[in-house]
Amino acid sequence: MYSIVNLLILLPAQLASYFSWAGPLIVRLIVGCTFMLAGWGKLNHLEQVTENFVGWGIPLPTILTPFVAGVEFFGGAMLILGLFTRIPAAMLAVVMVVAIKVAKWGDVDSLETLLGFEEAAYFAGFMWLAIAGPGAASLDRLLLNASGQPKAST
Repeated sequence: MYSIVNLLILLPAQLASYFSWAGPLIVRLIVGCTFMLAGWGKLNHLEQVTENFVGWGIPLPTILTPFVAGVEFFGGAMLILGLFTRIPAAMLAVVMVVAIKVAKWGDVDSLETLLGFEEAAYFAGFMWLAIAGPGAASLDRLLLNASGQPKAST
């Protein structure tokens, strides 16, 4: 039993520990770029996006459209940099919940359908970043190191 545990659990964990910085970095770069570009597109087409928000029944669309576009653009940029990561990740997770509720909920006929939405995958990634942090390859880590504060989980 010891050799199976060692071979299938402990050895892969030891190997993965050398690359623990890579997982959060890859997720931050992919979702950060995706949402920075999506936010930029919304900011440059606010009138059309506002009409979409009206059609989806989102309250206060003239206020929420630029707000959501800004959260996506600036939040995406902050994720790319790993800057104050947990805050934009949590905000973008909320945006994904709202997106599913207002734009996709009518299409949900099963758990499989719900979990098949790309917004659900983004939600999972954002929640992971909000909880686990940005990882070692981030400005958050540099700021924490420079501040002299005790090491927190980043």
